[in-house]
Amino acid sequence: MDPTIPDNNPDTPHGVNMHDPIEPLILDLLEWIGPGARPYSEAIEVWRTSCPRLPIWEDAFARGYLTRTHSPGSVAEVALSEAGAAYLRASRGMPGAEPPTLRPLT
Repeated sequence: MDPTIPDNNPDTPHGVNMHDPIEPLILDLLEWIGPGARPYSEAIEVWRTSCPRLPIWEDAFARGYLTRTHSPGSVAEVALSEAGAAYLRASRGMPGAEPPTLRPLT
């Protein structure tokens, strides 16, 4: 697919090129996190990259798709924001559906 061709899906956020190779990886990250929260340390260990061409983690946060919370006495967690859940539903053709629940890798 030609990355210069814009995505004609009306649910795609403005400025997001669905033909960009990072988009499927961002969607994979959002699906991996799922509808619940995951420990921040687990998520950053699995998804952080040192490749400047694949800033999946950073782009997902910059777009507002993820939230990070940390309450005193508990572990820091990362979860989908409302925008992240909506983007995942729209991108995967799941209108109004909850993101799928995925089991952690063992």
